[in-house]
Amino acid sequence: MTACLRNSARLCLALLLALALNACALLQNRDPLNINVIGIEPLPGQDLELRMAVKIRVQNPNETPVDFNGIALNLEVNDQPLAAGVSDQRGHIGRYDEAVIVVPVSITAFSFLRQAYGLSQTQSLQGLPYVLRGKLAGGPLGTVRFTDKGKLDLPQPGGAGW
Repeated sequence: MTACLRNSARLCLALLLALALNACALLQNRDPLNINVIGIEPLPGQDLELRMAVKIRVQNPNETPVDFNGIALNLEVNDQPLAAGVSDQRGHIGRYDEAVIVVPVSITAFSFLRQAYGLSQTQSLQGLPYVLRGKLAGGPLGTVRFTDKGKLDLPQPGGAGW
């Protein structure tokens, strides 16, 4: 009976080793997704909260597709947190393909006041640095995190768009 248990343990160990090797093959190196903010549009807000729809273009430069079942974003402007949002939308970005994803984000009154104070200290509304951090949820081992950095050019008061 002891020999039978040893053989069973060896068989289980061999199966676990084979599964582990297959899992390593799935964790192949992938290039990071290319994420770009392509638009921000106002949405109806509530009370002291502002809402916006952030449009991002996601490009997949890999041979494997990306399936996602949720997205989360955090937006910083001028080195200060501004907006955060989540969406449970699902999607598929094929190999060497791209998609536009729209995520609603909220701006609290405190974040808005902090930004207004920070902007009052600057000489221009042009070239404000932003950082967008987020993740596309895809289940175990499938979540893809991303960061996009750039400069925002806000319209001048009294000009077009105000």
